Amino acid sequence: MPSIDATWFLSVLAFAVSMSATPGPNNAMVTASGATFGFMRTWPHMLGVSIGFPVMLVALAFGAGGLLTAYPAIHLVMKVLGAAYLLWLAWRIGTAVPAVEGTGESRGRPMRFHEAALFQWINPKAWMIALGALATYTGVGTDAVLLQVAWLSAIFFVAALLSLMLWTAIGTGAARLLGTARRIRVFNIVLAVLLVASLLPLLREG
Repeated sequence: MPSIDATWFLSVLAFAVSMSATPGPNNAMVTASGATFGFMRTWPHMLGVSIGFPVMLVALAFGAGGLLTAYPAIHLVMKVLGAAYLLWLAWRIGTAVPAVEGTGESRGRPMRFHEAALFQWINPKAWMIALGALATYTGVGTDAVLLQVAWLSAIFFVAALLSLMLWTAIGTGAARLLGTARRIRVFNIVLAVLLVASLLPLLREG
């Protein structure tokens, strides 16, 4: 059974960094938000993901996972809602008007903290990471499980926040490099396509 030691910690850290940094819905969304709204206005979005995912991790570790196992229809509904919401987000990203256009203010708004946090429950990549982390790095029924979940949550919070900051900075930097609203909109359309592509793992499961 997993135990907390240096090997466990480094293994979790490597897993959290690799899962947080690789392309997925959250990273595509904050990159587009950084390009469209700027780094500072994307902070609530970044914090919502960084805090929302560990909360989801804890909930799955202590009860929610069993509920979904007992009632598979709930999971199916969440998958359908997740797919629909990702498509809607892709449309929003692809049609967003960057801040450099017109009066210098963007049309629309960045995602709010609670929206980003709640999105994790219908994010297919978040489910994959959470279930994989719990299955690999916790020993169900052991005295250490509470500590393991706490450390998992803390490590993922840091890894996710740093990764999201990087992706947001990439979006902000890309907007400055591209310079014109038309080029930024093309950049956002590419990100919207990548967001739709992130649905493929979800569809393969179905």
